[in-house]
Amino acid sequence: MASTTPAASAHDIAKHGWTAVPVDANTILGDKPYLHKPPPMTVDEIPFPSDDPIVAKVQAYAKEHLIEPTYNHSMRVYYFGYCILKHQFPEHAANVSLSTWALTCLLHDIGTTSSNLRTTLLSFEWFGGILALNLLQSHNSPLPQAEAVTEAIIRHQDLGTVGKITFLGQLIQLATIYDNMGGRPELVDAKTRDEVVAKFPRLQWSTCFSHTIREENGLKPWAHTTHLGEDDFPNGVANNTLMAPYEK
Repeated sequence: MASTTPAASAHDIAKHGWTAVPVDANTILGDKPYLHKPPPMTVDEIPFPSDDPIVAKVQAYAKEHLIEPTYNHSMRVYYFGYCILKHQFPEHAANVSLSTWALTCLLHDIGTTSSNLRTTLLSFEWFGGILALNLLQSHNSPLPQAEAVTEAIIRHQDLGTVGKITFLGQLIQLATIYDNMGGRPELVDAKTRDEVVAKFPRLQWSTCFSHTIREENGLKPWAHTTHLGEDDFPNGVANNTLMAPYEK
């Protein structure tokens, strides 16, 4: 039977981060703290595609619907992820659309709002992906972009050791684990971290997100987040030693 999947050009695959990479970050980074030592960057040196009309509309949507700690987390993930992209994966940085990356970051936790957690039986990543797809299509986002963002959101907590994931999905995993749990702390220079957190304060994010995890697990004992450990994951978020100094 012929495939019904819409064809995407090689350009679209590279531009929107569809390139398949190992889901296991250890396969990519090994036991090294980084592939390339990241230099310090100021926030002003990190471009944000606010001139893209779709990004501007989605950013306004995120500001409206997310509580401030979650919005700030989403923005920190963009900036930390940009540093990881640029310094660790220059071969991808030459091609990946910053608009697609920004859209992924802005919407990756849209499913965690109080109302969205209670609107559906779906795990927050899945429902967030559906919301993102519908929102992006309403703004005429190209299908390869809208679906790339959706795939990355659905799989952004799909950590594992077997199989593949899109590069965009791997990048959102690395950046969120960095901000949420202090994973692979050397991927971003400490001065850059200081700058980004100063621009987008954590506002007790470790407490906020660990509470959200437990809230979803209480509402939906089947939630996908439980595969990270019903206690291990929220405890790891709450006890993020890398980010603890910024929580005060």
